[in-house]
Amino acid sequence: MATKNAKKANLLDHHSLKHLLDESVSEIVTSRGYVEDVRLSNVKLIMGTVIIIIALVAQFYKKKFPENRDFLIGCIILYVVFNGILQFIVYTKEKNAILFTYPPAGSFTSTGLIVSSKLPRFSDLYTLTISSSDPKSISANEPVQFTKSVTRWFTKDGVLVEGLFWKDVEALIDEYAREPKKSK
Repeated sequence: MATKNAKKANLLDHHSLKHLLDESVSEIVTSRGYVEDVRLSNVKLIMGTVIIIIALVAQFYKKKFPENRDFLIGCIILYVVFNGILQFIVYTKEKNAILFTYPPAGSFTSTGLIVSSKLPRFSDLYTLTISSSDPKSISANEPVQFTKSVTRWFTKDGVLVEGLFWKDVEALIDEYAREPKKSK
């Protein structure tokens, strides 16, 4: 029964490893009372919908090419502008983030978390970072991170040893929660 629920990844595919670890991190953080903040995802979905609508309007406009030239130019400009805005949001806000959260219910802190991760190509070093969603807030703690080899969390068959991984991630969450903010 344990192998039925085992989380398995392809050890030769770093995307598969990172995806499985990121899903597990999200599960661990939400199990600790943090609720996922999906506002940025919703904004990205709305922007994507607008981009698709612009493309569809340009494609199925009633007039044919020579007559709709100015309209098509306008659609192309809008398409490029909205795609640029979407890429700007991803580049500035999302970065390597895998999870944005609200503060836990009943907590004294007024900021949620940004959980981000990195697993460079051709590397076995997984870096997990936890920081405040509002770093300028008085209740924000300093970001914490660890960098560890993925080989310590996976068996030779590619099965995630969840107990070890949960212990490391929970220790990082605890480190973030107790670390006092530096005095200025």
